[in-house]
Amino acid sequence: MEAIGKSLKEALKSAQCEDRLTVGVYESAKIMNDDPDNVCFCVLATDEEWECDIALQIHFTLIQSYCFDNDISIVRVNNMQRLVEIVGDETGQLEDAHCCLITNPADGSWEDPALEKLHLFCEESRSLNDWVPEITLPKR
Repeated sequence: MEAIGKSLKEALKSAQCEDRLTVGVYESAKIMNDDPDNVCFCVLATDEEWECDIALQIHFTLIQSYCFDNDISIVRVNNMQRLVEIVGDETGQLEDAHCCLITNPADGSWEDPALEKLHLFCEESRSLNDWVPEITLPKR
């Protein structure tokens, strides 16, 4: 399980470096609405502080449904602060890292081994009726 967390970190960093990472619930919803065929992976993040936020849970339900309908691999992480440390700016700050989307490259000519591992992990999880598997991000 630690290896899949490392793959997620690598995929997020790679997408961020290539400007293919969208962070934020509303920003992600806009991308999904404008160009759903370009989205290839979704990460939902929460922690104890946000578990009881009904509005956020509704957004998560809608995003999950959209991902299922459009064959987009999706996972959850339970440590939003660690996700912010990975995808945040230099100070590690983000207002909304509850949802992150990885999009396809513009030229469509690339393959990311970490992302391929994640897709396989999601496929295997779905075959076990775990539709939104939870991944633990590695510590620094």
